[in-house]
Amino acid sequence: MTDPIADYLTRLRNAIQANHRIVEIPASNVKKEITKVLMDKGFIRNYKFEDDGVQGKIRIALKYNAQTKESAIVHLERVSKPGLRKYAQADALPRVLNGLGIAILSTSKGVISNKEAQGLNVGGEVLCYVY
Repeated sequence: MTDPIADYLTRLRNAIQANHRIVEIPASNVKKEITKVLMDKGFIRNYKFEDDGVQGKIRIALKYNAQTKESAIVHLERVSKPGLRKYAQADALPRVLNGLGIAILSTSKGVISNKEAQGLNVGGEVLCYVY
């Protein structure tokens, strides 16, 4: 697999499309940090890291609206790819959906959202957009 983060986003996107409540994804440290950011910003209901000896799994409980049955995540977009990396400086961080969405960045302070990066005044690699 050449791009594990794109695989992570695709598995989430497919589970949302099929209205699944839980999705299992092979674990890595970056995927765990992205999952924590999604939980902190309210895009997923819950998550659990399971260690099965080899690689481990991330079980993510997706969040849906009770009345409309729509997912909290409307759009997932991979920005920085292995063939073309995208970086943003601290003074030029991306705004997603005019501030309603988030950009997830990999910075020297860890994997954080664009709003946290703005507060810490750090830039980094723009991994994905979520709204």
